Amino acid sequence: MSLTFGGVFRPFVEERPICVMARGVLENLFNPGRIDELFERTAEVQYTRELVFSSVVDLMGQVVLGVQPSVHAAYQAQAEKIGVSDQAVYDKLNHVELGVSAELVRDSARQAAPVIRTLRGELPPLLKGYRTKILDGNHLSASEHRIEELRRTWAAPLPGKILVVLDQELMLASDVFLCEDGHAQERSLLDEVLESVQLGDLWIADRNFCTIDFMIGIAARPSTFIIRQHGQLKGTLVGRRRSRGKTGTGRVYEQEIRITDSQGKTLTLRRITVKLKEPTRDGDTEIHLLTNLPAGDASARKVAELYAKRWTIETMFQELTETLTCEVNTLGYPKAALFGFCLALMAYHAVSVIKAALRAVHGRETVEKDISAYYLSLEISQTYDGMMIAIPAPRWEVFGKLTPSELARVLKDLAANVNLRRYQKHPRGPKKPPPKKSKYKNGGHVSTAKLIAMRT
Repeated sequence: MSLTFGGVFRPFVEERPICVMARGVLENLFNPGRIDELFERTAEVQYTRELVFSSVVDLMGQVVLGVQPSVHAAYQAQAEKIGVSDQAVYDKLNHVELGVSAELVRDSARQAAPVIRTLRGELPPLLKGYRTKILDGNHLSASEHRIEELRRTWAAPLPGKILVVLDQELMLASDVFLCEDGHAQERSLLDEVLESVQLGDLWIADRNFCTIDFMIGIAARPSTFIIRQHGQLKGTLVGRRRSRGKTGTGRVYEQEIRITDSQGKTLTLRRITVKLKEPTRDGDTEIHLLTNLPAGDASARKVAELYAKRWTIETMFQELTETLTCEVNTLGYPKAALFGFCLALMAYHAVSVIKAALRAVHGRETVEKDISAYYLSLEISQTYDGMMIAIPAPRWEVFGKLTPSELARVLKDLAANVNLRRYQKHPRGPKKPPPKKSKYKNGGHVSTAKLIAMRT
């Protein structure tokens, strides 16, 4: 199938190709027919009466993308088309099952992956021969006190917790694990995570996930891991610690350690210690990394460098927070809040596909070094509404029918029109230490004009 972008499409293709790419990818990932079929296949309690699930996804998606400021504003704009009351929308939203929300993320990752591969837009593997997956958790920010039970407390109400698995090469959230209890330990979800471990995986995780059962479970799949040792995990050190050189963060040492689970099963691991040049935020002067990677595949220094790549998933969370509305503080019901976060992950997948197309045309180093996700998302939110008025929704439906190879070809054609200077990063220089502040003796106010006038 071939697409031509003449007529009403032309000015947007020439001036705002990123928005056309975004709308096309979103139409493919958020295809209503596919989403409704997913809901019917996955939902166990909810069912469709008058309001189809794809309409709820569309409303919430507009909030996530910044097109509408709230769910109610999105509803107001489409009330006649939706045909049900706003209360019906909220009832549906507040009861979206966790399994449905998680499957939306997994399904969109499965859709996006072949497009990225067809574009040859993957990132190089962190360790050749291994599929790196980075695991991290995020508890949703406190919601407003709109629910009746929340009006009786000053405490910040946490609507849920989520674990995200990031596929490093594709930059997709390949899996998510959801919990309604905002106070739950991240470790309580590790049994579910273990079920997703596959042969050839390399799991990288922080010390919150350092449990004996989790590490032995990964090794039994069999698979590999690099996990920072938690202070409460005790093992038996074997032999003496040997120096293995230096990295940019400090001197590296290696020693064997044995851990044993409650059933008496023992696992011998490599314990990589990095004696840091600068203490961590918590004041730690050294960190210990546990891994079952063979020394022939990754030296001690390489293990330390791989663990440092954990920031990749932190960057993803930052982009979700700063460029997409992943946490809507008016959504107090846990299921609704977690559903919103999962839709933000789907939108993040769309951005990952767009970046892959840009890498395919303009080069990986240029895109990764210079392109700002903030400016990409800003243009999408600023142009999206006007573009949808100029180009009616039915004209976009063809994107939902494209195969991965067809969509990849269209995206490459559009990416060739992109002026990268519009989306260039502007990195700030190194932070300066904050100056000492003096307390104003007569109260808490100062005159800005007077202070400026005192400049020398």
